Amino acid sequence: MIEQPRMVKICDIWDESPSVKTFFFKFDLHFDPGQFVMVWIPLLDEKPFTISYIRNDLMGVSVLKRGMFTNALHNKKIGDMIGIRGPYGKGFGLQTNPDFCVVGGGIGMASLATVVDRLNDATIIQGARTASEILYQKRFKDMNLCTDDGTTGFKGTTVDLFRKLLTRRRFQKVYACGPEKMLYKVVELCRNHGIECEVSLDRYIKCGFGVCGQCDCSGQRVCVDGPVFNIKELSKMKDFGKVTILKTGARVVY
Repeated sequence: MIEQPRMVKICDIWDESPSVKTFFFKFDLHFDPGQFVMVWIPLLDEKPFTISYIRNDLMGVSVLKRGMFTNALHNKKIGDMIGIRGPYGKGFGLQTNPDFCVVGGGIGMASLATVVDRLNDATIIQGARTASEILYQKRFKDMNLCTDDGTTGFKGTTVDLFRKLLTRRRFQKVYACGPEKMLYKVVELCRNHGIECEVSLDRYIKCGFGVCGQCDCSGQRVCVDGPVFNIKELSKMKDFGKVTILKTGARVVY
C-alpha cells in the first residue's frame, strides 16, 4: 500500500461517455477488484476512485464529471501528472462459479469492470438514464442493458431488469454497485431468493483510511470496513439504503 501520493503521468485518456473519461497511468500496485485509490491533484484536493482497468503495467480510473475536482481532472491532458495513493478498503470476494450476476448502475459499473475481467461468463446488467451514458459497450459485448428513458435495452431500472431475469435464471452470487437505494433493492431481492450478494457502497470518503468517520454507515467505516459488504454485514447496518452523511456531516434520510 502506498500511504503518500506517488506522482504518475497520465499516458492515455479514453472517452467512455459524454460525462465519463478513463485516465490511464503506469503503476505497480496489487489491487483487489472493489478496492479504491485516492487520486490527488496538487493544490486542489484528492478523491477516491476505483481501478476500472488493469492491463499489463497500466491501470485506469473512470471518472464521472460532476464537481470541481472531477471537472479539473477531465481537463487534464496526456502527459499531465496526478498523485495516487492506496489501495484502500476491502474488495469483492470473488468465486469461480459460473452462475453469478453483475449489476451496475451508472458510474457504479466502474467498480465492477475488473470483477467481470477476473471472472468468466458473467451475466451483466447495466443501467443508466439514457443510451449515451452506458459504459464499456465495446469492452463488454453481451450486457443486459436498461435505460430510464428506453433509448436502449429494457425500459426501466436495473432493479426492474434484475427482477425480470430472476424469473428465468438462478444465480448463486450477485456483485453490485450503484446508487445506494438501488443496492438496497438488489440486496432485498437476493435475500428473498436465497442468493449470496456483495455490494460496493459509494459514500463520501474523505481520508481513505478510517480516521475522519465521514463515510460511516451504522458504525462501519466504508473506507476500511468496506467499501464491499455482504448481505450478513448489511443486515446489521440500519442506515444502509435509508440514511446517508453529506460532506457537511449532516445526516440525511433518502
